[in-house]
Amino acid sequence: MQKTIAIVGAGLGGLTLARVLQAHGVAATIYEGEASAAARAQGGLLDIHEETGQVALRAAGLYDEFLTLVRPGEDAKRVVDRHGTILFDMPADPGSARPEVDRGELRRLLIDSLAPGTIRWGHKLASVRRRPEGGYVLTFAEGSATRADIVIGADGAWSTVRPLLTPAEPLFSGTCFIEIALTSGGQNFRASVAAIGSGTLMAVAPGKGIIAHRYADGRVRGYVALNKPEEWMRSIDFGDPSAGLRRLADEFDGWSPLLTAFVAESDAEPWLRPVYALPVGLTWDRVPGVTLVGDAAHLMSPFAGEGANLAMYDGADLAGELAGQSDIEVALSAYEERLFPRSSDAAGRSAQNLEIFFGREAPQSVVTLFDHS
Repeated sequence: MQKTIAIVGAGLGGLTLARVLQAHGVAATIYEGEASAAARAQGGLLDIHEETGQVALRAAGLYDEFLTLVRPGEDAKRVVDRHGTILFDMPADPGSARPEVDRGELRRLLIDSLAPGTIRWGHKLASVRRRPEGGYVLTFAEGSATRADIVIGADGAWSTVRPLLTPAEPLFSGTCFIEIALTSGGQNFRASVAAIGSGTLMAVAPGKGIIAHRYADGRVRGYVALNKPEEWMRSIDFGDPSAGLRRLADEFDGWSPLLTAFVAESDAEPWLRPVYALPVGLTWDRVPGVTLVGDAAHLMSPFAGEGANLAMYDGADLAGELAGQSDIEVALSAYEERLFPRSSDAAGRSAQNLEIFFGREAPQSVVTLFDHS
């Protein structure tokens, strides 16, 4: 292929796309707004699914390296009510078909697998326009510009590439997350840490929840979940983290102190993360030379565990089409014909599971979900 390919975004989807293209001898350039790979923390653990994420890693030739990153024993799950009463307790499965890995370590594996110079750091896309004679002009926030025959938006929830294809925008789900952690290992809160078990604790009730994961090294990370208007959440002053966390803890009045300690005593920077999603079943008409992967194409809540897995699978699937088909439009059409139904299925389950976790029947609805999974 002699076409120039611009991938916008160095998340898991864009990185997998570039890696699989390179494995087929096809060059691509990734443009990423962050200054470096270490510009920000990359989140917690991911369970990598056998039918999607692992397929993508095999296509990338990185499956064996991926296995060295697996964290056995951290996939245990415990569901409790607001009093801390255990309602569901699933031990870790050493042979799980969906092993857990650290998102940051997986991203680093993909970055290190790429040819030097593939990623142009510090290139935040400001605009992209189609040229009358074909191809696209990409202009970046720092003032530079480049041309590409093919543009692939791997630029997440607020994609700058997406408007080329559809006017659809993410909608607020009604749920907000706030990160929490006991990064010191929780030595002063041993009873709370012990309540987690060996993996993830899910303390949920209608409209709210406390989710905490216990890492093998003793650290605890997770988030508070609240069904609140965005305006209410943004009214909390996290300029004084202690005061902001105490206000969040007040939302859990009457809950076990073992649970509220994760909120009131958190030593994480309390990032507010409203949960947005694109419309379930989103499609678009074919536009020459441009498409989307990952959250840019199918942003959804994390409650189907599919976002990162689908992003990598999208990247590998699209790369295989582009590398194996001389007609670019045929390749893009074939990719999107598979993208739309798999995205719709996962997004529908994600929206349903969000209601299961924080809807009127929680926590029993969560127990039922795991009992039947």
